[in-house]
Amino acid sequence: MAQQLETTKAFVKLGEFLGNYCDFANGNAELDVEQKNWFHKLDEVVLRASNQNGWFTKENITFAFKEWSKTLSLDNLNHWLGKYEQKGCTPLTVAIIMAGNIPLVGFHDFLSVLITGNKALVKLSSNDKLLLPFLAEYLRSIEPSFSDTVQFTDEILPDFDAVIATGSNNTARYFEYYFGKKPNIIRRNRNSVAILKGGETKEELTLLGEDIFRYYGLGCRSVSKLMVPKGYNFDHIYKAIFPFKDIIEETKYANNYDYNKAVYLMSEFKFLDNGFLLLKEDESYASPIASVFYEFYEDKEDLKEKLMQDADKIQCIVSSDDGAGHIPFGDSQKPTLWDYADGVDTVEFLLKTSSNN
Repeated sequence: MAQQLETTKAFVKLGEFLGNYCDFANGNAELDVEQKNWFHKLDEVVLRASNQNGWFTKENITFAFKEWSKTLSLDNLNHWLGKYEQKGCTPLTVAIIMAGNIPLVGFHDFLSVLITGNKALVKLSSNDKLLLPFLAEYLRSIEPSFSDTVQFTDEILPDFDAVIATGSNNTARYFEYYFGKKPNIIRRNRNSVAILKGGETKEELTLLGEDIFRYYGLGCRSVSKLMVPKGYNFDHIYKAIFPFKDIIEETKYANNYDYNKAVYLMSEFKFLDNGFLLLKEDESYASPIASVFYEFYEDKEDLKEKLMQDADKIQCIVSSDDGAGHIPFGDSQKPTLWDYADGVDTVEFLLKTSSNN
């Protein structure tokens, strides 16, 4: 219990560090010499991460930092962990195989493993190899016990007791083959949906633009599908998301926009276009970059039933409703600690596995 308290304190300090770095990056911080040294080091890591992965812009990386800085408060951590009964158990070595689609996408798994008293054996994605090791280095500087509980590996995973693996539907089959005999959480492709009723304000639809464009739509919490009422006027969306127009200046995004538009034209698909976002009617949930699919609905109860049937394909639902599990416009990339990926309670899994070990 004492060690968990120290671990919690360390993550709270990490949250403060990330928040202060964001202020530093914006030129709004007065710092002592030690802080400046850490922040200059992190500046270099952010630059290298951006050069290594063109989707990891400084803006998107610092957005991820800022959200984690707000999430890693003592109140949030205590509220999150307060619902669990944690007994003294032998620490597990938990292998974490991380995705790399958005900055620090695997941080919640990393946090969950360590804060439950276990050891993290991390295999990073080649797309995101720099950010988490730096944060781990900072954690070790304020809490030396992390030196024994965090290990990064590029090799075939050595011995471990449980595994948390995130990947595509194809890699999930590979994970199940190799890790199926160990206690595991294996995640597959999911996408997020926004439900529009037709009466949304311009402000709400502008916030929806944040759900669509943040991280270029690469996150599983990025809205890639719109459910709209019959006869919906898409001009409302296009007018509201105009402030995001400069995204087309980003080369990688623009290349995807041009490619997908060419595919739609050559395939003679019907689609809508405002110069930086393509809207296409399609039953699929996974739309390509620079595109969002839409589907019409007539009856709200039928829509509710459809989304329930497709729950294993959906990460989150954005809408103006206060319904269970619905997220307000603009908040899809701001999950709480208790918003578990795929709805699987990672902490409960770790505690149960540890008690059975």
